[in-house]
Amino acid sequence: MPIIQSTYKPSFIFNSGFIATVYSGLVRSVKLNQKRERITLRDGDFLDLDWSYSDKASDKVILCFHGLEGHGQRPYITGTAKLFNENNCDAICVNFRGCSGEDNLLFRSYHSGATEDLEDIMKHILGLKKYNEIYLYGISLGANLILKYLGERDNVPGEIKAAVAVSVPADLAGSCEELMRPKNRPYANRFLNHLKKKLLNKAVKFPDELSFEEFCTINTLRDFDDVYTAKAHGFKDATDYYEQSSCLQFLSKIKIRTLIINALNDSFLSPECYPVKEAKENSNLFLEMPKKGGHVGFIDKRNVYYNEKRALEFILNS
Repeated sequence: MPIIQSTYKPSFIFNSGFIATVYSGLVRSVKLNQKRERITLRDGDFLDLDWSYSDKASDKVILCFHGLEGHGQRPYITGTAKLFNENNCDAICVNFRGCSGEDNLLFRSYHSGATEDLEDIMKHILGLKKYNEIYLYGISLGANLILKYLGERDNVPGEIKAAVAVSVPADLAGSCEELMRPKNRPYANRFLNHLKKKLLNKAVKFPDELSFEEFCTINTLRDFDDVYTAKAHGFKDATDYYEQSSCLQFLSKIKIRTLIINALNDSFLSPECYPVKEAKENSNLFLEMPKKGGHVGFIDKRNVYYNEKRALEFILNS
């Protein structure tokens, strides 16, 4: 499809991608009543789903997937869930393995391409026989995951009607390189500290899988993916993980209506993360590139973000 001309214009203070990103990640709050459900995955591990509901009975549900080291109460996904609840659609804020406040059971956890977990979630939702329309909404890592899921398979469940992906690191290697640049050091260090804290617990629990010496070699996000992500999830190394898991290669095969919103001043994204060619060649793929917004920082009026309004418009009002 032709590239969508964005209408997003933040207030002056949020023209800075840094300020927009930090405010959205650390300051914003959203009140939402959620009910937790734990499901068992095919390998015996678990993940938690945080449900919220429309005031009226609904046959529609949106699945919201968080980013790296996020969880089901982060405002950048509960904001979307709340808006859809207010528009007669149930919502599930998914917590990836080990992200709901409790360590998962296995040495493995979650990663950008773990679509087998999304498959298990879909199987569970479809088994409820309640929803005729299912929508997918992903942020950052979660956005890459849903796009890979939609493009890597020939048959997507017919109940899935549309998807929205925000701040997508469509080329994982390029995005990792950007994150490790000096300009992004505060973000990278924050992510890495969270990841290493969790991994230290795993090293204690699974000493045969990861030695303390190996743990001590992790100094960057790429090191983390080399030492842990690749090893724990069946990849040769970080390069292999990035190559196999990046959604960019799958975008041409997406068959349902899908909107990607990537800000041009998102410091986490490399040039390859803006799939202009893929969008122009796939009639199901819509690409919007606002000039501002940072990384998941599309701040708008009344604490409803631009990307959330666009998701509602694209999914329910199209």
